[in-house]
Amino acid sequence: MTTVMDRRRLLSWVLATGTLLALDGCATQSDSKGQDDAGPSPKEGETNLGERSGGTLTSPLDNGYTSGHHHATIEVENRGIITLELNATNAPITVSNFADLASRGFYDGLTFHRVIKGFMIQGGDPKGDGTGGSERTIKGEFGSNGVTNAIQHKRGVISMARSAQNDSASSQFFIMQEDQSSLDGNYAAFGKVRDGMDVVDSIANDTPTLDGNGTVASTDQPRIVAIRMLD
Repeated sequence: MTTVMDRRRLLSWVLATGTLLALDGCATQSDSKGQDDAGPSPKEGETNLGERSGGTLTSPLDNGYTSGHHHATIEVENRGIITLELNATNAPITVSNFADLASRGFYDGLTFHRVIKGFMIQGGDPKGDGTGGSERTIKGEFGSNGVTNAIQHKRGVISMARSAQNDSASSQFFIMQEDQSSLDGNYAAFGKVRDGMDVVDSIANDTPTLDGNGTVASTDQPRIVAIRMLD
């Protein structure tokens, strides 16, 4: 019989393997271009991208989200609205990147492509299969990457998915349905749900999956109508 501890270890392994490997396709795509970033290189002369090394954002964008607490909403089609409180003081690079993508409408029409009941829901991939991202990656703001981040992966916390490389997060994020302390220090948590956990629970509990890794068929993926920054 599987114990609670066994289940937690299994879920931790699933996130570590499934989420990490899910983004490796980005590196393959960029490698074919001889680039280090996880997507197309920024346009020539493009500004407001902060300091980057090899296509990775290593300092916050100059967009007003470098400190303090900010709020955003995720509207999910036929499900409702999730309201987030984002902690830019704890994770300024992550929050400024997320806010930039949201403000540009990057997330509008994307989906939650990976769902594991009792664990988390993952979305924000333009390809809808776990291999996509935006035009840049960001520095991983978590302990094992040398960055202090006090946010723990408890129920309702939002964090960034990434590949095996510490600085490979881009646009994909996940929201915890239940506590998972084994993720602390290894993923860049950057906020929490303030309202709408019923929407998270609905997605986690009701979305059919194809396998134990939480893969959701494209026709069943809950659709993100829009993500909007409120302040």
